[in-house]
Amino acid sequence: MSAGVLFDTPGPATRARHRTYGVLTAVALVALAAWVVWRLNETGQLEYDKWEPFLTPRYIEAIIVDGLLITLQMAFSAVIGALVFGVLFGVGKLSDHRWVRWPCWLVVEFFRAVPVIMLMIFCFYAVFGGVDELSRRTYWSVVMALTLYNGAVLAEVFRAGINAVPRGQAEAAYAIGMRKTQVMTIVLLPQAVKIMIPAIISQMVVALKDTSLGYAIAGLGLTRIAKPIYQQFGNHVPTIIVITAIYVVVNLLLTLLATWVQRKFVGEKKVLDVPMVGEAQSDRTTIP
Repeated sequence: MSAGVLFDTPGPATRARHRTYGVLTAVALVALAAWVVWRLNETGQLEYDKWEPFLTPRYIEAIIVDGLLITLQMAFSAVIGALVFGVLFGVGKLSDHRWVRWPCWLVVEFFRAVPVIMLMIFCFYAVFGGVDELSRRTYWSVVMALTLYNGAVLAEVFRAGINAVPRGQAEAAYAIGMRKTQVMTIVLLPQAVKIMIPAIISQMVVALKDTSLGYAIAGLGLTRIAKPIYQQFGNHVPTIIVITAIYVVVNLLLTLLATWVQRKFVGEKKVLDVPMVGEAQSDRTTIP
């Protein structure tokens, strides 16, 4: 009997075909990578002079201290604000009072729909326009824009996570005399957070990547530190490759963190398939 209903174990011919597809795909990827390297060499992008800044200690220090650390600070500040925003408006969307539920729905849907770069430009000129120091003005414009957008997304995550908790949990809490606030804070939210942890950390990846959009308002972090480097050395492509690699590495580390947190606090449940159900039912119906 096959292990699943919608998937049969592939036979020899199918396995051979899959191996052929895998080999062809690997060959195509290697050929593409070779072509990219060849084009970079043909256009002079692999010359040492263009990569020298990334081997010089003072430039490496500037990229890490003035680039990566500030980017991480902006992302961290935005995520903290987004979590607070998401909890308040996510719970507000579940309120029994229309005068609370509908304004929360309107705010969440509005900030989910507005592009992040538009929010940054608006905050830069309208909200923090009176701030004289350009770096502070840019920093808080990026943080506020990312807070509003990611907070709106997390509000939906919190709402879905709370609704994912089995209804019997809330009914049992009400049955022993708990008020709705107690049910939400003591029973539902602690269980929902375990469900939402991977989505929350994944949203941190989004916030980290979107800090690069601050380039539109003078920029801070990695996007800002990249500009003087390629202006001085004329190495736009190598600079973009290095900055992109930093983003990729940091995002991969966050993804690994999300996977570890999911296994640590949420766990991995074994999928219940048809043979298991059949065996369980036969065990219960067997007459001793």
